[in-house]
Amino acid sequence: MTQITLTIDGMACSMCESHICDAIRRAFPVKKVTASHRAGQAVVLTEGPIDLTALREAVDKTGYRVTGVTTQPYERKGLFSFLR
Repeated sequence: MTQITLTIDGMACSMCESHICDAIRRAFPVKKVTASHRAGQAVVLTEGPIDLTALREAVDKTGYRVTGVTTQPYERKGLFSFLR
């Protein structure tokens, strides 16, 4: 699984977070997506590859601006993660 973190400019409230999450869910088969206007970022978890340019464009179409993208392997954390 891969974690993609988008730095996003222009989010001001929880409704902004919803717009971004909905746009990403509509455009890509993601496992999970969360956004935070306070942190100014969205985090996407995916099992397959995602075109980062298309991801950036999907968010930009909502009126917000992606200013950075980072990817890293996702490792499940938690009490029973050692069982994997």
